[in-house]
Amino acid sequence: MTRLHVRVPATSANLGPGFDTLGLALAYGDDLIVRTRPEPGVTVQVAGVGEDEVPTDETNLVARSIAHVFDRVGRAMPGLEIEANNRIPHGRGMGSSGAAIVAGVMTAAGLLEHADTDPLLLSEAELLRFATELEGHPDNVAPALFGGLTIAWMGEDGPRFKRLMVHRGISPLVLVPDFTMSTELARSLQPKQVPHEDAVFNLSRSALLVAALTQSPELLFEATEDRLHQNYRGEAMPQTRALIAALRVAGHAAVVSGAGPSILVLAGDPAERLAAVEIAEAHEGGWRSLLLAVDIKGATVEAIRE
Repeated sequence: MTRLHVRVPATSANLGPGFDTLGLALAYGDDLIVRTRPEPGVTVQVAGVGEDEVPTDETNLVARSIAHVFDRVGRAMPGLEIEANNRIPHGRGMGSSGAAIVAGVMTAAGLLEHADTDPLLLSEAELLRFATELEGHPDNVAPALFGGLTIAWMGEDGPRFKRLMVHRGISPLVLVPDFTMSTELARSLQPKQVPHEDAVFNLSRSALLVAALTQSPELLFEATEDRLHQNYRGEAMPQTRALIAALRVAGHAAVVSGAGPSILVLAGDPAERLAAVEIAEAHEGGWRSLLLAVDIKGATVEAIRE
């Protein structure tokens, strides 16, 4: 039998002006132990976030993602026992669904690579394609797969990505509230068309944000301005909108994390990050402060023969 240890980081997508394009991997994530077994089917044990809430059979998102990859490569999936230790909050804009999908894709990749007969090594392009087929948007899975700052887009041959290293002086802070937000609801609030000047505004800011994250952290505040999605979604999460406004008035580069309602603050130094925590503690919403680093490895899988 084969045992796999799979680790997947949390993510923050959109990053202000980088709607459906930019994503950041965070050093905070989920761990899974996966074992093959002679009996067919899948059983899942969950500890931590989602315990007693998520499915524990083949309908679990991790299990469905494993099955998707095996189906796409034309292989029979073995029986599996999955132990999930989840830390990524659900419904908070930290990429929990994307992480589950990536966990499944990476598990399938590990099983295929270490198969007893006819092993198969999946490429980065295949990993991203399979994950995007399940998730729908490459920017939500690319940072979890590959780590760091990712730019993701759809090319003629499918999803593509570019990974960049984040400036070592940047200190991410995620403020997690005690309420959730549906990604589907958040997307439904987006208009189908936006003013020309708003589109141009976001083009300039998203280009500036790449420079700020990789070379010039002093530009983070201006680079995180946005006119495409945060204002439209703000009505559905007024506490998030209010705290972001308070943070930005104080000079912090604060944006909605993913679809929300969590907030990402891109601080230029640890002292600035602590000042943002103090502002959050004074606001309603039960904000939990996660002082994190950027994950530079992305998802990993280690195999042990038992």
